[in-house]
Amino acid sequence: MKKILAVTACPTGVAHTYMAAESLIKAAKEKGIPVKVETRGAVGVENEFTEEEIAEAHAIIVAADTDVQESRFAGKPVVKVGVAEAIKNPNGLLEEALNKEAGNADDYAAQVEKTKAERGAARKGAYKHLMTGVSHMLPLVVAGGLLIALSFAFGIEAFKVEGTMAAALFNIGAGAAFALIVPVLSGFIAFSIAEKPGLAPGLIGGMLASQLGAGFLGGIVSGFLAGYVAKLLKDWIKLPKNLEGLKPILLIPLLASGITGLLMIYVIGTPIKGIMDGLTQWLSTVGTANAALLGLILGAMMAFDMGGPVNKTAYTFAVGLTASSFFEPMAAVMAAGMTPPLGLWLATLIAPRKFTREEKEAGKAASVLGISFITEGAIPFAAADPLRVIPSIMAGSAVTGALSMLFGATLRAPHGGIFVLPIPHAVGQLGLYVVAILAGMLVTAVTIAVVKKPVVAKAD
Repeated sequence: MKKILAVTACPTGVAHTYMAAESLIKAAKEKGIPVKVETRGAVGVENEFTEEEIAEAHAIIVAADTDVQESRFAGKPVVKVGVAEAIKNPNGLLEEALNKEAGNADDYAAQVEKTKAERGAARKGAYKHLMTGVSHMLPLVVAGGLLIALSFAFGIEAFKVEGTMAAALFNIGAGAAFALIVPVLSGFIAFSIAEKPGLAPGLIGGMLASQLGAGFLGGIVSGFLAGYVAKLLKDWIKLPKNLEGLKPILLIPLLASGITGLLMIYVIGTPIKGIMDGLTQWLSTVGTANAALLGLILGAMMAFDMGGPVNKTAYTFAVGLTASSFFEPMAAVMAAGMTPPLGLWLATLIAPRKFTREEKEAGKAASVLGISFITEGAIPFAAADPLRVIPSIMAGSAVTGALSMLFGATLRAPHGGIFVLPIPHAVGQLGLYVVAILAGMLVTAVTIAVVKKPVVAKAD
């Protein structure tokens, strides 16, 4: 019997990764197809394929929006899609994989290029590379932000006293974790583009971006620069076979790091620092009306595609500002990301006639996902009735984002949902922050209750 392997990965490695895996496993079980799914999530690689399993597999399904080390599948028939496609259409993907001709596998590089052309370079090119960098950067932002917040539990300025526990926690969070954010972002963007040869120049470019004051914008630019320079060198440099080992260890890191570093110092760093300084100045002086407008836009983006590219764009923007010590946008983004599943859960309670029994059960699950800041909990409702659900959840999230910014709420940890709220000083303006979330939930639930049609009972 033909065996299928599948690998799933999403930028944050929290929800889509495991939802896609579960969807494929369930569909394969119903069809009686042997399948193994490797997940590359926030906890790392689980069920990793062995070389023997890859060799024996009939075909591979790659359902991912980040790097999954695709080169190991060279020569095998591959079905390559975004992670959301595995959630929506697992049966179709399995059928496509089964119908692949094992003896006539497409050239892998050509297949990847074909897929990129079909699905758009923005989603599978730059978007994929950026999200790979963000997904590796996130644990540093979370750990660093929470450690800084914990240092404030000893007093808001206790960290200034050397030798104290508060000072040690603050130094670990700000001096170590936050110092690594931009280099890691840059390094793994470059890694996604050029694999291992891109890592060293990406890390070095990111460190230079930090030293020059170019911030996360500089890290993004240096990551793409280092990655593409390393990739070009990897493709252009030709050596005798017995000297090929020098390329990834010596030549590419040396040349790519030098080129990237010199361009950052003499050409790119200063203009990006100017842009970053301008953004910092604007955020420092933003008025109430502009703050609310920014929150409204970020909130609507978080709900628009519930974990997709637009959602991740808003999230990445906020995470980058957190690394630059602006915590208000992060608060707005997390609150707005919690609102859609929570609002839909509330809608199933206040307007039960508008939902099927299955949707009411899904509402209970959505409530748990919502409090955990997993916006994807709204996907089943949006898939069933997109024209009514998506505008409704966007309205609620926009209200939440606007109110959060209006209230001046801050958040030092870019994930965790309600579980970070009890941590001292992790959230600024905690009471008003909760009000913003509740207001958005109510807007979503009431709007859904008004626009959604009642469920028509089926005749026996």
